[in-house]
Amino acid sequence: MRRSPLVTLGKLAALALIAVWSLAPIVLIVTSSLKPENQIFAVPPTLAFSPTLKHYAALLERWPDFFTALGNSLIVTAGATVIALAASIPAGYAYSRFQQGWVQGSAFWLIVVRLIPPIVVTLPLFPLVNALGLADTHLLLAILYATFFVSLGAVVMRAFFDQVPRELDEAAAVDGAGRWMTLIRIVAPLGAQGALAVAVFVIVFAWNDFLFAFIFAATRAKTAPLVLSEMIGNFDGVDWGVLFAAATVQLAPVLAFVILAQKHLVAGLSAGATKG
Repeated sequence: MRRSPLVTLGKLAALALIAVWSLAPIVLIVTSSLKPENQIFAVPPTLAFSPTLKHYAALLERWPDFFTALGNSLIVTAGATVIALAASIPAGYAYSRFQQGWVQGSAFWLIVVRLIPPIVVTLPLFPLVNALGLADTHLLLAILYATFFVSLGAVVMRAFFDQVPRELDEAAAVDGAGRWMTLIRIVAPLGAQGALAVAVFVIVFAWNDFLFAFIFAATRAKTAPLVLSEMIGNFDGVDWGVLFAAATVQLAPVLAFVILAQKHLVAGLSAGATKG
C-alpha cells in the first residue's frame, strides 16, 4: 500500500522536531562556552561570533577540582558498569532458561523495585553506609548505581537470551559444559549487543547522576555534577561562560561514547524488540 505524501511529510516533521528538541540544548551549551560574556545571553541570540577559549582557560585556573571530579566520575562509572553487567548477564540468563514460577515471579518484583523513586531507597541507607565506613567512597557509588540498574539490565538481557536457541545449551551440556561455562563461552557472546545496551544505560546514568553523589559523596568521591552545582551556587555569582565550558567538558566523553556505540546500540535494541 502506497503511503500518502501527507503521512510521509508528517513523519519527517515529527523526526525534525525530535532532533531539534534533542540537539538544541547541546548546541546551546557548546556555543555558549565559546562566546564572549556579553554575547552569551544576547537577545536575539548571536549566531555569528568570534570563538574564544578563555572560559576553558578560566575553568582550568579557577576550578582545578572539577577535573579531579571528572576522574572520580570515570572511576565510579566504570565500576558501576562492570558490576551491573556482572549481575545482569547471569540474572538474564537465569530468567531466560529457568521457567519455575518463583523465578519468573521475581522478575515482576524487579520491575516494581525499579519504579521506586531513588530518594526513597537512599535516605534509609545513609546510617548503614556510615556504620560500614563506606561513605564518600568510589565503591559505594559504583554499587548504588549498578544496583539501581540491575533490574532493568536483567530484563533486557533476558529478551536477548530468549532469542538464543536452547539447543545450543543442550549441545554444550552433551559436551560436558556446565551452566556457567555455557553462559560464558556460548550464550553471553551471542547477547553482546544486549550487554552493550545495558552498559550505555548505566554509563549515562552514572556519569550524570547528582542525587546519589550529593547524599553519599563529599570530598574523596565527589563527581563532576557536584562541582557543576557548586559553580551555580558560587557566592561570587555564576560565571556562565565557565559553567558552560565545564558542562561541555562533562558532556563530551559520554556523548562521544554514545555516538560511537549507536550503531551497535540500535541493532541491539532492535534485536531485543523483535522477539519472535
